[in-house]
Amino acid sequence: MTVALPSLALALLCLLQAGAQVPMQPDLDTEKFAGVWHVMAIASNCSVFLKMKDGMKSSMAIISFMPEGDLAMKLVWPLMDKCQKFEMLFQQSGQAGHYVGTPEKRDLRVMETDYSHYAVLHEAHHSEEESSTALQLLTREQDVNPQLLQKFTELIPTMGLTEDMLAILPKSGE
Repeated sequence: MTVALPSLALALLCLLQAGAQVPMQPDLDTEKFAGVWHVMAIASNCSVFLKMKDGMKSSMAIISFMPEGDLAMKLVWPLMDKCQKFEMLFQQSGQAGHYVGTPEKRDLRVMETDYSHYAVLHEAHHSEEESSTALQLLTREQDVNPQLLQKFTELIPTMGLTEDMLAILPKSGE
């Protein structure tokens, strides 16, 4: 037991440190970032995602910003017989590119974007049932540049995820 305690403390410290070291887009320009994005790839350790990932298709995310700086995201996921719509609101954390969803305890960070082609988002979700991490690759068009996909794939292990948690989402055509 006494040997396990230092190991557990070290593991928890590593997890806290990893969460604190998520890189972010410097000086995020919300006007340039707002608009329509396509979710083309996701890597996550969320158990629900892992069960569904092989049947998922690309979705659309419409991002807008409220006058006070909060981020509003509308997601449209194509399912077998209909489209499922979700709306989420994230409050500005005080740091550009970092947003917090209070009821679901979500932490959303814009890690990187060039505004006109791609964006990489990091989302951490903390709940009593399960905590999870997700990386999302967003593109303005429904096509993924192979070099961009390679760069995204290389980012996965740096966030504590593995390649078997990755879903490259096919175009939905919807």
